[in-house]
Amino acid sequence: MDTVIDPKEFGLPPKTVIQQISKNHFAFVISRKSRIIMSDGRKILEKADKIKAIQPDSRISVKTSTPVCSKTIQFLKDNKIKVI
Repeated sequence: MDTVIDPKEFGLPPKTVIQQISKNHFAFVISRKSRIIMSDGRKILEKADKIKAIQPDSRISVKTSTPVCSKTIQFLKDNKIKVI
């Protein structure tokens, strides 16, 4: 499927890139050069909560080629967000 969804549907900022992988699976696409750290992880969790408020049975992932801090990976994993 892999279609890009308008973030305004979920009340998210317009620069947020959301890709729908399957019917109830969404992924935040992050492409930048700097590493993803814990403050980014908290923002990702806030955005994921907004999506889950609208579609409670949805799964959330993060697609990135950027390095991710190990603490952030564990934080997202504990909150059931997979890093791809």
